[in-house]
Amino acid sequence: MAMIGRGRVSGVGMTSDRTRLRMVERLRAGGIADEVVLAALGAVPRHLFIEGALASRAYDDVALPIGFAQTISHPMTVARVAELARAGGQIGRVLEIGAGSGYQAAVLSHLAREVYALERIAELAARARQLLVRELRMRNVRLRHADGLVGLPEAAPFDVIVISAALPHIPDELLGQLAPGGRLVLPKGAAEQRLCLIERVGSRFRETEHDPVRFVPALIGKV
Repeated sequence: MAMIGRGRVSGVGMTSDRTRLRMVERLRAGGIADEVVLAALGAVPRHLFIEGALASRAYDDVALPIGFAQTISHPMTVARVAELARAGGQIGRVLEIGAGSGYQAAVLSHLAREVYALERIAELAARARQLLVRELRMRNVRLRHADGLVGLPEAAPFDVIVISAALPHIPDELLGQLAPGGRLVLPKGAAEQRLCLIERVGSRFRETEHDPVRFVPALIGKV
């Protein structure tokens, strides 16, 4: 698993370790039961993934803007996605589509052996790569500027695929990159969305719906 370098991680006030632990306690009280997931949320400094002007809200359970009409998800949503992805076990290789700020990838880096994260917006991809790889030195994360909706066939199959943008249906290309026994987590729907878990059982796919959520829609291509 990745180890976070110190650098800018610790702080005072709203960016302190104590504030982050309070967030974890709220997640636990809100129903997140996987202690490994909670530890991952507690280890990642969310304030580094948002603009400095919003640092006072970094550990509130709110989505915050990161530019380009994109947001960093609520901590509760990030934790719930991670909990569904992990399903109480270890993850080998994970693909995240729609990396945005890189926060979900950072959490996943504590739960998986390898994380491949794709972001279609060049500037967001560059920012996330700078933070994850160069500043936080997460050596098990590979972040690329790419169209996530075609996946990453050269690195497939994946034990887990996380889609961090809403889709009305799942492209066959992505289902084909899921390993046997693998899990795909995404917000499914348009006007109304639910967190959806798709599990590959042999050559078949089993789908279950979970929490109502609100994500930006997934878009084709890279910019």
